[in-house]
Amino acid sequence: MAPSLTSVDQEVATTTWVTKSQVSRAIFPNGIKTSGQHPPIYHELRDLEHFPRSIHAPTLWRAEDYRDNPERWVHHFSHEELAELSMAADSFRAAGTPLTGMTQANFPLPRLSSFLGSVRKELLDGKGFILFKGLPVQQWGNQKSAIAYMGLGTYLGYFVSQNGRGHVLGHVKDLGEDAGQTDKVRIYRTNARQYFHADPCDIVGLLCIARALEGGESDIVSVHNVYNTLRAERPEVLKTLTEPNWYFDRKGEVSHGEDPYIRESVFYLEPKENGRVYCKWDPYFIRSLTRFSSAGLIPPLSPAQNEAADVLEDTCNRLSLHMILEVGDIQFVSNSHVLHARTAYKDHAPPAPRRHLMRLWLATPVSEDGWYLPFKDRDEKKRGGIQVDDTAPRAELDAD
Repeated sequence: MAPSLTSVDQEVATTTWVTKSQVSRAIFPNGIKTSGQHPPIYHELRDLEHFPRSIHAPTLWRAEDYRDNPERWVHHFSHEELAELSMAADSFRAAGTPLTGMTQANFPLPRLSSFLGSVRKELLDGKGFILFKGLPVQQWGNQKSAIAYMGLGTYLGYFVSQNGRGHVLGHVKDLGEDAGQTDKVRIYRTNARQYFHADPCDIVGLLCIARALEGGESDIVSVHNVYNTLRAERPEVLKTLTEPNWYFDRKGEVSHGEDPYIRESVFYLEPKENGRVYCKWDPYFIRSLTRFSSAGLIPPLSPAQNEAADVLEDTCNRLSLHMILEVGDIQFVSNSHVLHARTAYKDHAPPAPRRHLMRLWLATPVSEDGWYLPFKDRDEKKRGGIQVDDTAPRAELDAD
């Protein structure tokens, strides 16, 4: 069974920041706005010498321990669990509440909630992944499936916006966009390979609505296994990855007055006693910045950084666990200590449906056992995500 049903930079002096301003419930149904992307609190960052020599914790796992033991990470929905989800979804739909206003209070799961609490704990502080199987998406259709899926999500975290258009229910689907235009296109809207990365939220969920003809398969890896491996094999690469001189593109999804990129590290240490190692990474967002480096606004990637990016990807591939999401499967993955990837894929010819995954980005603030991250929004309920000005949250049933 799966777990039960660097040099100190004074550029930013803030230590803790919580939004005090009120937001309009006419725009944000539950009165909470996605915090969005922020630079780290630079003076809380640490050089590699302050990081652990090696990590020994429940967050450390090896693919070989799980590859042939699906009972350790796969949970099949029981008839009783599906009945409870179905009843909650029907009641929510009958009430007419928008998906963006969903909470635990209006999606009660009296039996499943205890189990989902243990799942949340395992995602945050354990191995960091689980695969649910058997949501009857073809029987229920997209609307009821989305309601049930988002209802589950409320027991794991708070929905945050995934793009500049406010999507809190995202859709991973090939829309024919050019993956080569890395400064403009988000890769989840293409059929290209997604390299190992973490999303800017605490937990990511994927519900499989339709599979591809070929490919589109999932790989995950323990950040702490990768860390230990780099520490032992390539400590100079690990040092490069802990230095806060990596620029990440925001691809135009910025609020008024914000910079179009953020300077960050790749590996962080929680700024507290016995802090854990955290990873924030997406190679597509570091290799799309030539429009700024060519103009002299930021430095280009150094040879050491290019090598570090390649070594990190190679190490992730070597240590990864492979899985295939079938229709009705839901994968939840921690973004703090697990990286995930996707193989390139080819869709069925029309009129067969294209590969389609519904995606959730979920936030877990410090006050609710989330990781203590060196970012000024760490205490926000909806920390992270992507928020452009006061763009309202949206939860469409298909990609647009």
